Amino acid sequence: MAGLGLWLVRRTHGTGGGRAFGYAGGQAAMMFGFAFVCAVETVAMSVLLSDWPAVHAVVLVLDVYTVVFVVALHAASVVRPHVLGPDELRVRRAVHVDLRIPLDRIASVRRELRTTPERAEGELDLAVGSQTTVTVELAEPVTHVTLLGRRHELRVVRFHADDSDGLVRALGARLAAPPLFGDSV
Repeated sequence: MAGLGLWLVRRTHGTGGGRAFGYAGGQAAMMFGFAFVCAVETVAMSVLLSDWPAVHAVVLVLDVYTVVFVVALHAASVVRPHVLGPDELRVRRAVHVDLRIPLDRIASVRRELRTTPERAEGELDLAVGSQTTVTVELAEPVTHVTLLGRRHELRVVRFHADDSDGLVRALGARLAAPPLFGDSV
C-alpha cells in the first residue's frame, strides 16, 4: 500500500540519481476499466444483498478491498518505473520484478515491438498489454531472482517502456560514451 501513497503524492520509488522511464501508460485504461467494473459490481451486490446484512457486510468488504487492490496494483507500476542510472539499468515491474543490469554487461539494445513473446530459457519478457518494446541483449548473463526465490540466468531481457525510443537512445548514448577519467571499463 506504500505504492498507493507514493502515487497519490506523485512520487517515485528508487529513481534517485537516474532517469525514469515509465511503462504503466499501456495498462492504465485497462486497469481503471477493471476498477470501474469492480466498483459497479460492488454497488450491484450491495443492492442484491440488502436483505442479508451479514452476507452484505462480508461481500462489501471484499468488493472494496478488490477495488483498492486493483488501483494499488496500477499505482505500484507507476511509482516504480525503469531507471537508467550512471552504471546500471533497473528494469522493473510493479513490486514483482526489480532487475539490475550493469551497463558493462549490455551488448546491445534496440527498440523492437513484439507481441506475446514465447518463453525461452535465458530470457525475461515483461510485457504490458501483451507487448514488449525494448530488447536488451547481454554480453554476460545476469541473475534474476523471482518473487518466490527461483534463480534464472538471463541473456536477453525484453520489456515495455512508454517512451521506448527515448530509452533506447539514452541507453545507446550511455553505452557509446567513453568512460570518465578514473572509471573502469
